[in-house]
Amino acid sequence: MGVLNVTPDSFSDGGLYLDAEAAVAHAQEMAAEGAAIVDVGGESTRPGAQPVPEREELERVIPVVERIAVDAEPTVSIDTRKLAVAEAAVQAGARIVNDVSAFRSDPGMAGLVASAGATCCLMHMLGDDPQTMQDDPRYEDVVSEVKAFLEERLAFAVTEGVPEGHVWLDPGIGFGKTPEHNLELIRRLDEIVAIGRPVVIGSSRKTFLGRITGRTERERVAATVAANVLAYERGASIFRVHDVSEAVDSLKVAAATVGRTQWTTTPSA
Repeated sequence: MGVLNVTPDSFSDGGLYLDAEAAVAHAQEMAAEGAAIVDVGGESTRPGAQPVPEREELERVIPVVERIAVDAEPTVSIDTRKLAVAEAAVQAGARIVNDVSAFRSDPGMAGLVASAGATCCLMHMLGDDPQTMQDDPRYEDVVSEVKAFLEERLAFAVTEGVPEGHVWLDPGIGFGKTPEHNLELIRRLDEIVAIGRPVVIGSSRKTFLGRITGRTERERVAATVAANVLAYERGASIFRVHDVSEAVDSLKVAAATVGRTQWTTTPSA
């Protein structure tokens, strides 16, 4: 899953693809490098990020989604917490709704996903506000608490009519977690995988990797590769990344080594 932030302030790539032409070109580049999915976002959810008005988010993402979705590949994912944005993106051709609030910001999102026959990604975030999620994150047992949250959100989605087979789960690396929490989630990711749904990992270039390596955001490719390979070995299926070719190559080697099913750039729902 290639990251495409159509924003001025997103983590790592903010401002690079705010222009629609640049965004579409980057989507095509990521697809050529092996991205099966391009995740388009118009509102930053980095710690401290300011909310974006609905109309502005629509103006950012819909022209990009429309142009990428013209071709069968890559599959387009819309990264949003807003029902109106998700609805417009699905109408424009998006097939995945990636909601960092896991349908808490707008419970009606579940009905949209169900009626559209779309796939959704439900992520754990501490609290419900990216502005404050990193203020003082605390858990008794981060893995058990994240797992319980994801199980509850999966149950909610199914109750609202979303087929279980259309749900992916994301433990929310960096979303209300300390570096120690992030490492523990990767270390014990098999416990999240045991829920039985495909697990998405989004560790790409994140701050906890910089804390370990001392590298800046753009210099964290090798660290991201390491985190992804460890997550893959523990059962993760989808990898949300900025650096697609490096991710694809490393995961091909990991798949060949651990003997899981042959690596594919088209994960099943």
